[in-house]
Amino acid sequence: MSASQVNKHWSDPIVSRFLRLAASGLVPPSLFQKPLPGSSERAARTGVLNIEIVSHCWQYSHFLIYQLSSLVLFPPTKATVTMTVYYNSEDTRTAAVLAFFGKQQIPGITWNWCELPKESLYRRAIGRNQAALATKADWIWFTDCDLMFRENCLDQLAELLQGRTDSLVFPERERITSLLEDDDPMLNFDPNDVQLADIDDSRFVEQTRDRATGPLQIAHGDMARAGGYCDALSYYQKPAERWCKAHEDRAFRWLLGTQGTPLDIPSVYRIRHISKGRYTGSKLNTQIRSSVRQATDKH
Repeated sequence: MSASQVNKHWSDPIVSRFLRLAASGLVPPSLFQKPLPGSSERAARTGVLNIEIVSHCWQYSHFLIYQLSSLVLFPPTKATVTMTVYYNSEDTRTAAVLAFFGKQQIPGITWNWCELPKESLYRRAIGRNQAALATKADWIWFTDCDLMFRENCLDQLAELLQGRTDSLVFPERERITSLLEDDDPMLNFDPNDVQLADIDDSRFVEQTRDRATGPLQIAHGDMARAGGYCDALSYYQKPAERWCKAHEDRAFRWLLGTQGTPLDIPSVYRIRHISKGRYTGSKLNTQIRSSVRQATDKH
């Protein structure tokens, strides 16, 4: 599918605006979402849990290399992890990173690379929905490729999830960088010589989260299989001709009827960057959006 084949409709802007208003709580989700499993209907899994992590990468290989390295450097021992990454091979730097890590045999880790047409990759809910409906995991963590799972992160998560039936949980704390410049050494790597990459912990500061934001949404597997990721909202399952702002994350929580339960999960790290590699359009447009990000940054 090419951008010219994206099925756009004159009503798309109206539907987009309506869904954003609906997800703010103005409309009951029952108008769209069929009943999901109640707490007593969700499996209360114990023992060695199976956790699937779902990530997307388009022109963000300089972040993805840290995410996948964190799993190799700090592999789980109390859970098994399926690491799913949605990508498109036209992004050759990301393809090089995935080729390197696909050869790393790490106990407890299963690599799962899923290629999508660019137009499906641009609408992040499409891959997330595909993963949610198909997952065999006890829990599924929807994240972005700038997030890392460092020392004891996944093992402590597995401990905290023992016997739980929450529909959605999230880390109550994460460690983040300031907005890094394009030429920051941390963001440079040679795609012809991919190696494990680790971070300088001193560049990260802790912040507290009050809800399960886009990269911090950990859903119960039974909920994911029943409702997908906004599977009931066809607008969020339509391919797009450029990267879409992820309004569907808020809609996902609206459909679940919760902002999530906070858990004390350690060692969640996130790299932040002034100019997002996934931006499309003119150089001026990218500069403007990057400047806005920098000006509105709270840190």
